[in-house]
Amino acid sequence: MGATFEHGAAANVYLLDELRAIVGGAQIRDDVATLERYARSTASRSTRALAVVTPGSVAEVAGVVRAALRHRTPVYPISTGKNWGYGDACPVTEGQVIVELSRMNRIITVDPTLAYAVIEPGVTQRQLSEYLAAHKLDFWIDCTGAGPDTSFMGNILERGFGHSPYGNRLQHVAGMQVVLASGDVLETGFGHYPNARAAYLFPYGVGPFLDGLFTQSNFGIVTRIAIWLMPKSEAVEHFFCTVERHEDIGAVVDALRPLRMDGTLRSILHIGNDLRVLSGGTVYPREQAGGAPMLPGGLRQRMREGAGVGAWTVSGALYGSKRQVAAARHALKQAMKPTPARTIILTEGRLRLGALAARLLGGTRAGKRMRARVDLGEALFAMNRGVPNGRFLAGAYWRRRGGLPSGFPHDANPAADNCGLLWVSPILPMRGADLLAVYRLVEPVFAEFRFDLFITFSMINERALGGVITVAYDKDDPDEVARALGCYQKVFDLCMAEGYVPYRVGNQSMAQLDPHSDVFWATVRQIKAALDPDGIIAPGRYQPPPL
Repeated sequence: MGATFEHGAAANVYLLDELRAIVGGAQIRDDVATLERYARSTASRSTRALAVVTPGSVAEVAGVVRAALRHRTPVYPISTGKNWGYGDACPVTEGQVIVELSRMNRIITVDPTLAYAVIEPGVTQRQLSEYLAAHKLDFWIDCTGAGPDTSFMGNILERGFGHSPYGNRLQHVAGMQVVLASGDVLETGFGHYPNARAAYLFPYGVGPFLDGLFTQSNFGIVTRIAIWLMPKSEAVEHFFCTVERHEDIGAVVDALRPLRMDGTLRSILHIGNDLRVLSGGTVYPREQAGGAPMLPGGLRQRMREGAGVGAWTVSGALYGSKRQVAAARHALKQAMKPTPARTIILTEGRLRLGALAARLLGGTRAGKRMRARVDLGEALFAMNRGVPNGRFLAGAYWRRRGGLPSGFPHDANPAADNCGLLWVSPILPMRGADLLAVYRLVEPVFAEFRFDLFITFSMINERALGGVITVAYDKDDPDEVARALGCYQKVFDLCMAEGYVPYRVGNQSMAQLDPHSDVFWATVRQIKAALDPDGIIAPGRYQPPPL
């Protein structure tokens, strides 16, 4: 499906000259340093672009696409290029022109009554959060842990999820603007009707619902979306449920499920194993581990005890009025009583007391431990209120030589910092038995390839868990890189074979999404052929080749 492109140097020169005329000479780069920078990937799968172009408007994007079509050269759109663990800024194949949309960073409008924002692809989590605060608007954004400088839209188009009651992010989008492969500009929903009064309020419009076609696809370049903002809550409390024994997490999941289904727990809950929690606060202790590729059992237990975590930790937030939060807190505690979980409710008052205790204890071991807990609590409360924090990227640096970079988390960039990171992200039913089954499925593989198993399961909606299985590795060790790629592939294959299909994949796995040549992907190919017959936009992206 799609054309195969072959270029000579002269053809490339003509294309680049035309692109310079469209966007300006300073907005197109094809020097070696730039192309190497965009080829950096946490996945050890670098592809080199032909050039990088940074348009500043939808008209320029349309012009770039038309030029690419004339010269039969594929383009690869990115927002800010920070798709950590899933391909970063790399195109799926070599020789594509990266169309980076970070210059298109306008917050076009924010409606103070109906609580929505219309934004461009370059708008970051930090930018939108600070805009709402600066304009004293009573709304919060939903944050992910990917860092303050990641694109809000880019994550939504990958169908990512965050933490808050608006954490299932795509459900809170109403209307897109899309540049098609022809250069035409499509407005979805009611947006194509002049002066439609509900263009950003009712996502479906009238007729076929098209928005989903432009997520996880290569059918067009999205240049604008409307997102709904979350009204500020009168009260927010954070909670942790600690489970000491590995096998006891199943009962906790089953006890929490009714509260998620009936709306008592409105935020997305995250369930992390001990290593996932530990990796958020430290890096691999090479000296203490004596050169072992995995944490020795005794050291792992000591680290767990030092951090005060169990085999599993459930983390979530309670939102609403003070009365609603009190009722949810009571329901949570009642649900946890029959289980082995220990529930801790973190309030801002307790956080202030913790900060005071940390100051009084000073540099003692207990003081440092308390300070670390307070720092985590403050970051979580900020995230719950729509203020992004880069500290949750620490896990990407677990195996990096040199550990966390100076000044972390400021300007953290796992790809530029040479982190090795691969994610397998299966979706499974919200049942404790399924969580434990996936863990049993992958644990022997990590042991076989000699990697620590970090795993998180998130209650991304009322009925499903989204898993994130992390292969963190040392990119400076060729043997470790080879083992990481082997571990990733075996875990991916096992999850697919057992029906735990990922909700999102990295560039290295997109060709493997259609192992049985089914009708779904045949339909996707037909849509691609209709919208982009020359295969101009991101060939290979969520586009497995026919068998």
